[in-house]
Amino acid sequence: MSRSDDVLKVHRLAHTGGSAALLEWLAARLGGWTGVVPAGGPGAGAEREREQAEEAPVAAVRGAAELTARGVRSAVLHGDGSATLLFALDAGRALAAVLPLPHPADAPTLLADAAVPLALVLRAEEAERREERAALAEARAREAVLRLLMGGQLPIAHQIAEALRPPLPDPMRIYVAECRTGRLAEVARLCREITGGRAWVVRCPVYVRHLIILVPADTAAVSADHDPLAGALTATAPDCTVGVSGELDLGQAPTAYTQAFHALAVARGCDERHARFGPGPELALAAHEAGADWAGALLAPLHAYEPRRPQDPGGQELRDTAHAWLNFGPHATRLLRVHRNTLAARVRLVETLLGLDLGRLGDQSALSLALRLTPGAGRGSGGAAPAAAPELDAVLRDPRLTAWARAHLSRLTGPDAPAGARTTVRTWLEHDARLVPAAAALGVSVPGARKRLARIEAVLERSLLQSPSVRYDLWLAHRAEELAG
Repeated sequence: MSRSDDVLKVHRLAHTGGSAALLEWLAARLGGWTGVVPAGGPGAGAEREREQAEEAPVAAVRGAAELTARGVRSAVLHGDGSATLLFALDAGRALAAVLPLPHPADAPTLLADAAVPLALVLRAEEAERREERAALAEARAREAVLRLLMGGQLPIAHQIAEALRPPLPDPMRIYVAECRTGRLAEVARLCREITGGRAWVVRCPVYVRHLIILVPADTAAVSADHDPLAGALTATAPDCTVGVSGELDLGQAPTAYTQAFHALAVARGCDERHARFGPGPELALAAHEAGADWAGALLAPLHAYEPRRPQDPGGQELRDTAHAWLNFGPHATRLLRVHRNTLAARVRLVETLLGLDLGRLGDQSALSLALRLTPGAGRGSGGAAPAAAPELDAVLRDPRLTAWARAHLSRLTGPDAPAGARTTVRTWLEHDARLVPAAAALGVSVPGARKRLARIEAVLERSLLQSPSVRYDLWLAHRAEELAG
């Protein structure tokens, strides 16, 4: 093979396969070991070069150190039965080849020809790695902003968002787009383009196929049957579906996300593949006046909790854990970035502090309502529970809750409801929203019970089977109706 052929091969490999392919070909071509090692010794160089130096022959590492000590650009060092050829690159590293004697006569020339394209491709790979790290850091920061919003910590969320741009929109709508993971970047780019860069876009930390988009409320005219942004997003791919919340203040981001998630469940069954959250009575609004004292009393032990060790979670962190677990179950580990055993231990601690059994749907529903009625630290933060705090049943007996419950359940007996919808839902709730025992009680198969609940989702325009689920509101509505009856 002529020198011109070698040079052409080197440049093609550097362009198509990167440094790894080029070094592998050099090793095969010369019949020995080739690699990149830190020229300042084992402790020098970038992290990747230090890792390579740990696997490199001793002769190559020592030779690179000798290259630096002598202040030369190339060197050949002979040992017992081998020769080490070294050529200085940039950034304190060297191309080294350890070849058995006698080595090919053209080895020095080939390595010298390969040094320049190798140095260039190493720079390009480093730049790509830095870009990937920067992108990952930004994604994690945006995810942190999302967690702060869901925890009601708006001031800190604003501070971080201002550094990342754009500022958080207020008022806003939340869009939840669902599509293949390979299309999420395209959907995100389209969101920014259509909104003029004003959309706050973050990948969902729980559902890998979801993109969460906060859009300024004044971006485009939106109605129940017309949403230009949602229509454009669904047009990007046949598998893309979009759920849209109502127009809410930024402080109501958790509510907006839940609305968009419920709308997404409806959108999956629509020809347009996008849907806006259907108007309906909001539990938190109906229960706020009657239930605020009860919620503060229930959560007071949680808000007043002081951990024994600095590394243990405090009251606010336990509150965030409870909120995430109620909304996402075991998938909350992805949102909180904790091990499943850590999540389980925190949930048990919340149970102990509040005196609840979170294996029961009733206690889950009570905690869910209390968290919604006490944003942030809540009214009970830092103090004892009110002496005459009402019980949950007393809250649910309030006429406003009775009216909410009847309106909430009316669709289960309406003309569009499947036969036996009310019985199916009640049985499912009585078995703590678990499909297997509910299916047995209904006398149907588990897939049959799932299909029934999926049809009921379309009637309620709310998600039942996938969290965040409306099951807590349904349980509270059934209990309020029972107490009224």
